[in-house]
Amino acid sequence: MADASYVRTEMLPPQAPPVSEAGAVKWLRENLFSGWFNTILTLLGVVVIYWLVVSALPWWLNSVWTADSLGECREIVAAAAGEGATGACWAMIRERWHQFIFGFYPPDLYWRPVMAFGLLFAAMAPVLFAGQKKNLTLILGAVGVFLLVTLGLAGAPIGGWIAALLLVGGMIALAQVQPAKLLWFTVLYPALCFWLLWGGSVWTPIVAMLGFVVMGGAYLALVARMGPTGGAIAAVALAILWWLFLDIPITQALAGMIGGGLAPVSSDQFGGFLLAITIGVTAITFSLPIGILLALGRQSDMLIVKTLCVGFIEFIRGVPLITLLFTASLLLQYFLPPGTNFDIILRVIILVTLFAAAYLAEVIRGGLAALPRGQYEAADALGLDYWRAQRLIILPQALKISIPAIVSTFIGLFKDTTLVAFVGLMDPLKGVTQIVRADIDWKGIYWEPYIFVGVIFFVICFGMSRYSMYLERKLKTDHR
Repeated sequence: MADASYVRTEMLPPQAPPVSEAGAVKWLRENLFSGWFNTILTLLGVVVIYWLVVSALPWWLNSVWTADSLGECREIVAAAAGEGATGACWAMIRERWHQFIFGFYPPDLYWRPVMAFGLLFAAMAPVLFAGQKKNLTLILGAVGVFLLVTLGLAGAPIGGWIAALLLVGGMIALAQVQPAKLLWFTVLYPALCFWLLWGGSVWTPIVAMLGFVVMGGAYLALVARMGPTGGAIAAVALAILWWLFLDIPITQALAGMIGGGLAPVSSDQFGGFLLAITIGVTAITFSLPIGILLALGRQSDMLIVKTLCVGFIEFIRGVPLITLLFTASLLLQYFLPPGTNFDIILRVIILVTLFAAAYLAEVIRGGLAALPRGQYEAADALGLDYWRAQRLIILPQALKISIPAIVSTFIGLFKDTTLVAFVGLMDPLKGVTQIVRADIDWKGIYWEPYIFVGVIFFVICFGMSRYSMYLERKLKTDHR
């Protein structure tokens, strides 16, 4: 028999890995000191962070939250930290926060933008979390709590308070049985938001929304005779005629006969984040469908449609946004019928929407170009017409591919809302900040208002970025 003494007859007990291969030491070696170059970068980063903290920490620690002027803030800092010490004066934010949020909106009507802001999330929830009862319920419940607290703090009338809570409660109940029906509130929300913010006759948004009913009815009536494209063009033309020539007379007639409405608020009283969110959200909402149509038109085989879409996209992309804002402020009024008083904020929203739609069209065109030819051939093999193929097969895949670029465009659009300061509107960054700093009590303050505005912009943009990442993970259907 062969000698088998070298064969182990019993197993050794498992041992812990070396210290350098587990725990914090392993993490440090892999992420901070994986090589000489990364080690140098890590040490340089630590030095920079240390310098920033040492330089800025006293300014943050000596913050003053209660004072009536910048001079009083400096006196409090000197008394607490000694002569020559520096400290942030957040008392200015504490005293003027309402102007950063609402601009010069009448204080007794703050409950209206507050209600519009809360209901905005209720309107977005059916789109962002379609078919997810748990998430829908959580979002709507949070909206209900938000309105319950903020409307009370804003001094809302009992009728408006009860109506808002009943509306949210009804939406929560509907989310349990037929969550798809909540999309009707999403469709109607723009009219409700307009009425809450600007006030006036309740018939103004109702008659304006009837233009879309005219568009839909005309399309259904004409599609059999003129085909999808011809029917859509005719329907849009009829809707435009409704808004240009019938909207105002019908609204005035109904307001005269029935009445009803809220106290009107003019556009020059808007400002701060109320203005930025109004322009940003509206432009984001309407630019996406327009961008999709422009992208499809650019790929169309019909020469005139393709030429118009290409010309529009290239013209808008070749012109700075500030030029379009000046166009909205000065020139757009000349293209409207005589006597038409078109609101400056609505004019800005239209131009910003068209500007964003041109960029979105190119983003979506990239998604369409990324699809393999086989997807189009599969749609043809199934016998689908053009619009059904786009709706069921092509666009869902193209939009999924384009999500990061679409959200990036939305974030850029929201930040560009600060440019409305150049046409006389009070954006939160330049308009309101300059007004606050012009006050003799706060003259000389510099960093605090910009930090406050920057933090709010960061929170909103970071939220959009995180949702896009969530949406990418949700729609990820491959096996990478």
